[in-house]
Amino acid sequence: MSSGSTIGAIEGEPRDGSRVRVPSAVEIQAAPAAPVHAFWDRENLWLFAGVAFTRGMDYASTRNMQARGRKEILLAPEVVNNSSAFASLEAAGTLTSVGISYVFHRTGHHKLERWMSIGHISVTSFGVVRNYCLKSKHAAP
Repeated sequence: MSSGSTIGAIEGEPRDGSRVRVPSAVEIQAAPAAPVHAFWDRENLWLFAGVAFTRGMDYASTRNMQARGRKEILLAPEVVNNSSAFASLEAAGTLTSVGISYVFHRTGHHKLERWMSIGHISVTSFGVVRNYCLKSKHAAP
């Protein structure tokens, strides 16, 4: 055993007999809570609109890319070549983003709630720009 062992000592009292001050429940205060906001507030509405817009642009840029002779590498041809299935997938992506933001909102993670949409907009925008920047595979007239 180490020489600093407290066997036999009363918890809260050091061996030398001095007392340790324990704060009362009144003195202990919780950290201030983050400001609460409505889920469908102005900022979230703009962020969700941004997610929906970039998902729509992803649909359009992928169709444009395919029309120029390129192939989609992230999705199965059965999905991306079926207009209704591909549009449904883009809508599902938007709704999933809103749903995850709602979970963050309900659990008090308000910064993550906003960053979910910001990240989604950023990643989707990168994909849109990439799709439009790809060179065409078919011969120019």
